[in-house]
Amino acid sequence: MQNSDSRTNGDAPPASLTTARHRPTQDASTAPRDPAPCEDECCDLVTVPARQGLEAVDILRRGAGDTIGPVLHDGSCDTLGFLVPPGTADGWDLPGSACTQTYGRGLRVSAQEPDPGPAVPEPPVAGTGWLLPPGSETDPVTDPAVLRAALGQAARTIE
Repeated sequence: MQNSDSRTNGDAPPASLTTARHRPTQDASTAPRDPAPCEDECCDLVTVPARQGLEAVDILRRGAGDTIGPVLHDGSCDTLGFLVPPGTADGWDLPGSACTQTYGRGLRVSAQEPDPGPAVPEPPVAGTGWLLPPGSETDPVTDPAVLRAALGQAARTIE
């Protein structure tokens, strides 16, 4: 079967109809870009079962000098998510929990004081709500070492 595309050159093999009609572009041929590098305001997310997470929140709020960042809960209240500094996921290995790298996709919390006002920012993940919203009563993120200790203590308390 002969290709009826008139754009072929004399000795070159005829182009397929698909190639002839939809020429590849330079943009479509490049590899996907790496995520934008995180600045100080993006974070990772440590998720734990709700019971252990609630116990850890209580431990952190009662602790001497321990601070806690914003905490999310999922719509079904099965898990809690603690916002932690970017890069935490690289070394997170606590059984019973997971730490997700976000590369700044949707999880950004400013280290600056929020503007005063009654508005609470929307949760960064669909289907979630704030247990502890970002604001003046929370740090921008939870310290991973402090969180690890609190989660360990919470697991022992539950047992």
